Amino acid sequence: MNILDPQGPIAAADKTILIDSIAIMLAIVVPTIVAILAFAYYFRQSNTRAFYLPHFAYSGRVELVVWSIPTLTVILLGGVAWIGSHQLDPAVTVEGTGSPVRIQAVSLDWKWLFIYPDQRIATLNSLTVPVGAPLQLELTSGSVMNVFFVPQLGSMIYTMNGMVTHLNLRADQEGTLQGLGAHFSGDGFPEMMFDVHVISPLEFPNWVAKAASTKRVLNAESYQQLARQSIEKVNATFRLEDPLLFEKITTQKVPPAPGPKITSDGAQSYIGAPNVR
Repeated sequence: MNILDPQGPIAAADKTILIDSIAIMLAIVVPTIVAILAFAYYFRQSNTRAFYLPHFAYSGRVELVVWSIPTLTVILLGGVAWIGSHQLDPAVTVEGTGSPVRIQAVSLDWKWLFIYPDQRIATLNSLTVPVGAPLQLELTSGSVMNVFFVPQLGSMIYTMNGMVTHLNLRADQEGTLQGLGAHFSGDGFPEMMFDVHVISPLEFPNWVAKAASTKRVLNAESYQQLARQSIEKVNATFRLEDPLLFEKITTQKVPPAPGPKITSDGAQSYIGAPNVR
């Protein structure tokens, strides 16, 4: 999950903003540290050449330097952040090769459900995408607020109950990346991670066909089982029986999960935790 090793254009732009911001801040921090050390050395008690001005009260030149440099730094840093953040608006379409892949992500306690409405499949704690294709994500929460984040693809974004947020990404290299929930959400939060498998566009239809052949079915009833608090170690796949399930989750036609409960045995002790194996 190295943010300095981007695997897509959004993460690469995030890295550039981060490095530029650090460089701008160092431009004032480093000279300030050097000046402190230089002044302390020059005006030491043993230096007979050091001068002392007991009646000094004000200098316009000193004030100009003291205020102009930080002001210019803040303006420059703010401009970089303002322009960069608007260029990386999560809702802006990301260009790519091939057809866009629409993915509906639902954060649960403590797992991630990914729905592919066009392919009529769904996955648990595993996201598979074709390399180079525009990824159009719609995100919501089936429980408490959380944060979707794949560090090497960029653009951390909130998931909220009863709301839909939009995120556009693209993965430029095949391989396996790591995603996570980046907002504390209870006992099972440390285990709320998911794999991102970036595969060849030619391999993606084969993966979809294989996933669609599973015996597991995702509908309102099985979703409510998944929404119960539990930590799942197996990345299950489902056939999507209801293509409007995500809409029903966001409009709460399918009731949200009850949320955190107090137990004495920890996250894995919840009675009725679903077994999707």
